Amino acid sequence: MSLLPRLLELEGLLAEHRDLWHPQPFREPRPAWFAGWPALADELLALPDDAVEQLNDDGAAARRLLTRHLPEIGAFEALLILPQGIPAVNPVTNMHWAWGIPGRKRAQIEAFVAASQATGRPALEWCAGKGHLGRLFALKHGVAVSSLEINVVMCADGEMLARRAGIAQEFIVADALTSAVPQACHALALHACGELHRALLQQADQCTALDIAPCCYHQGVEVVYQPMSAKASLQLTRDDVRLAVTETVTASRQQALQRDRDMAWKLGFDCWRRQQGAETYASFKPVPPAWLRNDFAYFCRQMALRAGLELAAETDFANLEAQGWQRQREVMQLSIVRHAFRRPLELWLALDMAVFLEEKGWQVEINEFCTRNLTPRNLMISARK
Repeated sequence: MSLLPRLLELEGLLAEHRDLWHPQPFREPRPAWFAGWPALADELLALPDDAVEQLNDDGAAARRLLTRHLPEIGAFEALLILPQGIPAVNPVTNMHWAWGIPGRKRAQIEAFVAASQATGRPALEWCAGKGHLGRLFALKHGVAVSSLEINVVMCADGEMLARRAGIAQEFIVADALTSAVPQACHALALHACGELHRALLQQADQCTALDIAPCCYHQGVEVVYQPMSAKASLQLTRDDVRLAVTETVTASRQQALQRDRDMAWKLGFDCWRRQQGAETYASFKPVPPAWLRNDFAYFCRQMALRAGLELAAETDFANLEAQGWQRQREVMQLSIVRHAFRRPLELWLALDMAVFLEEKGWQVEINEFCTRNLTPRNLMISARK
């Protein structure tokens, strides 16, 4: 069954609700939707911190909250239901294949291999790193595998691991953006980022099968996303595309606290800029980590110096930092609205690629090859000629 109807229905719903997911509360203290749905805004700003954290992490719960104010949001749920991958149980008896792989990464690889159906053709592992995925695929299915990776050191490590596992695995040191795909291969790509997975799809006609789990869709997008399918027309900026992959389930508590403080300090500096007459948000260049390891006053002085602005000697840094923390809390409360649309946007991006393949004559399916708590990037595009 064609995936085009699902793509178009999801695209229509996303376009209809663009005013909810496109504005960024970090840049706009009061997004345009704030005035249109005051009851929603009031509910969000009254939420306690633990509820805010939970709703920002759980897109389905965030959509249920939105549905109480906008019933039509409920139409997304049926479109987001996908087949589940086959559980990975005792994938191979040769345990040398997993030497040195962190547990979460190993579980992702095992789930991906379990969900990908072998065709008997030689496999090409795209953006292979040390070739862990290709190694397990070769052991499980008994096929030849080539692993393409730009990093020479990783390729050398991969060759050592292949010898340790007792398999013939060829490593190709090459740039995936400029490499040609061998003919009649079964291409595998687990979390190849942005332009790297799109480069593989552009050469799909060389393959007999593809199994791809995309990641970091925004990488390689300079200003606006160019749909791959001729039928797709949703307009997304780079920031819109990046929204689809901001969800994480692996951050430690310490990392989350550090993230919150970094955001509060940036917002505190933005409060100072606005007090000096700036009317709009100015994008931050990457902040050197050393600036964030000192105190807030030092951070502001460095930021002002880089921007060519002058901080008065009597600046009340304590008050500015307090304003930044207040803004940080509001940003997290109001961002629940945006985060409700992360999965719909990610699925639309995957469907755009899937329909692109359908237009070339492929039979294509999308499934969830593992659970979200293993990785939120759990969509697999499987295509067969």
